[in-house]
Amino acid sequence: MLKSYEATMENGQIHWLTERPAVSSARVIVTVLLDDVLPVVKRRRVAPPSIAGKGRTLGDIVSPIVDEQDWECLK
Repeated sequence: MLKSYEATMENGQIHWLTERPAVSSARVIVTVLLDDVLPVVKRRRVAPPSIAGKGRTLGDIVSPIVDEQDWECLK
């Protein structure tokens, strides 16, 4: 099973930021994350001004917009 551990490396020395692996010898894959590379931040989507304020709610989350007698799937 693969498990990830977070650490920093300074002058070739590893400093564990989370728990240290409980193994004495293992094969590892190291991925270097440079400090000048910022993580991608997802930006919130915004509606265009041309449609802002023109939407309306037709039903409720708790109750349906149409009566249960009109549901075709129940017939």
